[in-house]
Amino acid sequence: MQTTSLVDSWNAELAEARQGNPAAVGRLFERYRNYLMLLARWQIGRRLQRKVDEADVVQETFLEAHRSLSRFRGQTEPELVAWLREILSLRLAMQMRHYFGTQRRDVDREQEWAMELEQSSLMLNRAFVASGTSPSQGASRREQAVVLADALAQLSEPHRQVLMMRHLESLSFPEIAQRMERSVDAVEKLWARALIQLRRFLPSEGHQPLKTNEPSS
Repeated sequence: MQTTSLVDSWNAELAEARQGNPAAVGRLFERYRNYLMLLARWQIGRRLQRKVDEADVVQETFLEAHRSLSRFRGQTEPELVAWLREILSLRLAMQMRHYFGTQRRDVDREQEWAMELEQSSLMLNRAFVASGTSPSQGASRREQAVVLADALAQLSEPHRQVLMMRHLESLSFPEIAQRMERSVDAVEKLWARALIQLRRFLPSEGHQPLKTNEPSS
């Protein structure tokens, strides 16, 4: 089955990466660039007022993950995703300390960031993806939030923005209209078109974004 082959391919790539093959490490981490970029962009916009480039933070995350790969004990993609997300939260916390002049580590704050990143990832699943598979079938697939992030990365910036504001920030259409400096009607139409575009980039089996007939608010 295709899902089995995907898992086998992922397991083989992880095993090769653990053996120290730089190309395998690069291929493995590259799978999660869009996902980490999306989470980093969300947190940077909220916390750092765009003082930091999310691409730089994600690259630092990959470098740290490369150095620490021997300490990763997980065997599944969800475990690897959670591990990368934890490293990302630490890199973001370091940027916070740098820009706000705090030298001491704040473990509580770091844990808060880690939890927020996890919640953001869960919100991606809940907001856009409705999977009717059983847990055993779902376990043989890629992480849905990662698949969604890859699809969002292929959208135009306005389409991506309206979806993120509507479904990750939970903003109303009037709030989005004010932020995007558009009319409410234009934002509602932009949102509907964005969902149609998103469907084109999502795998058809088991991944269905929200319906476009959601009442406006």
